[in-house]
Amino acid sequence: MNSGKSTALMQVAHNYEERGMNVLLVKAKVDSKGDNKVISRLGIERKVDILASKQVNLYHTIKQWNKDVEKVSCVLVDEAQFLEPTHIDQLFNLTVYDNIPVIAYGLRSDFQTQLFPGSQRLFALAHSIEELKTICRCGRKAMLNARKVDDVFVFTGSQVAIDGASSTTYESLCGNCYFEELEKAHG
Repeated sequence: MNSGKSTALMQVAHNYEERGMNVLLVKAKVDSKGDNKVISRLGIERKVDILASKQVNLYHTIKQWNKDVEKVSCVLVDEAQFLEPTHIDQLFNLTVYDNIPVIAYGLRSDFQTQLFPGSQRLFALAHSIEELKTICRCGRKAMLNARKVDDVFVFTGSQVAIDGASSTTYESLCGNCYFEELEKAHG
């Protein structure tokens, strides 16, 4: 959270397109924030090409796009943690069998410090992993995402609750600040 993932994705898209190459933007349909757009905290936004529902086969969909619409030079994925593990396998197949680079941006873990299923599969298959860093309110490196509902930290609930939906927000925290808030909540 708050490390500039969406901004970095759009910069990569710009770099490809500046060189006359086509990119395809993908995000999970469950990510309702921004509807069919990737939206950066800096105010930059871009329409997504594929909203991946659980049933969509990304490998076949992208191969068809590559044939019918335009040659794809790179697939960029926003909020990859929300993809299904099968989607990650399909994207991996795209890189292996079709030599199309896939660059995925997402979170490692949820507000309860558990891996998202999509992230777990990404860690297993990724050719390389680069961490985008952000800072905690205390100035240390933030590593964890804490959920707030009505501006109160919560540590139980479903794994997915989209930021900005109803009164849900998130704050990036270091381990110390996260556990301080956890102790306060369990008082």
